[in-house]
Amino acid sequence: MTTITMPTRSAPSGPVEPRWTYPKVASVVGAVILAVLWLVPLLWALDTSLKPEPETTRAPITWLPQAPTVEAYRSVIEQGDLIRWFLNSTVVSVLVTGLTLVVSVLAAYGFSRTHFPGRRVLFGLMIAGILVPPQVLIVPLFQEMTGLGLVDTYWGIVLPQVVAPVMVFVLKKFFDGISRDYEDAARVDGAPRWRIVWSVMVPMSRPILVAVGIFTFIGAWNNFLWPFIVTTDPSMMTIPVGLANVQGSYGLRYAQIMASAVLGGLPLLIVYALFQRHVVRGVGDAGIKG
Repeated sequence: MTTITMPTRSAPSGPVEPRWTYPKVASVVGAVILAVLWLVPLLWALDTSLKPEPETTRAPITWLPQAPTVEAYRSVIEQGDLIRWFLNSTVVSVLVTGLTLVVSVLAAYGFSRTHFPGRRVLFGLMIAGILVPPQVLIVPLFQEMTGLGLVDTYWGIVLPQVVAPVMVFVLKKFFDGISRDYEDAARVDGAPRWRIVWSVMVPMSRPILVAVGIFTFIGAWNNFLWPFIVTTDPSMMTIPVGLANVQGSYGLRYAQIMASAVLGGLPLLIVYALFQRHVVRGVGDAGIKG
């Protein structure tokens, strides 16, 4: 009778690293504290928006509403132009994101893969543009939009937000890390330069493009100053500008103010939740390749 012996697993050589170390525990505790600090204002806004209006000013303050209600949300939707502001913000954010990606990809590819006189100087000026505060350009941009007749139009809100030097810099550093062998192979097959950009560079840069697109969309959605300056018609207001007017008109109606804030920030939470994996991957790839 034959016996079958099972192979024994050899013990790992060297000291075994403990599962939890002080730096790891400190990192986890710090992350939890930061998460709580980030979530508390959001939970407080949601909690306040579900309270009846008299309960929002009652002392002592309570976390859970005694009689939860969605009356504040109904009032905000019925009394204001919230749906119109949502539409305006969506149109503006989508246009800004799409045009910014097109302009940034073309500019980044030009700086990364082409050589022309004054390339270094132009790239230096582009980098210097990152240091210029947007507020400095408000007056000349408004005069330009007024001269073009674009005040109170979507294009008047969109066009000044399209040029993003920081996005061009991020994409340029990413393109620098892509091997030129792919382009050489496409060039041997007779592909023109625009086809190389569309069929080679863009598919290989999808993670960073998604990250850039999400950050651009969030920035355009949250932008308050420029839409506030260039729009005077209430029907052309975006969410941040409209919420400022709501806050001014509602006075001390805290439930309605918080309901407006929750509705205004909800699309951003949904977008980030859907594309969080792509954003993290894109930022990580940009750091590695840059």
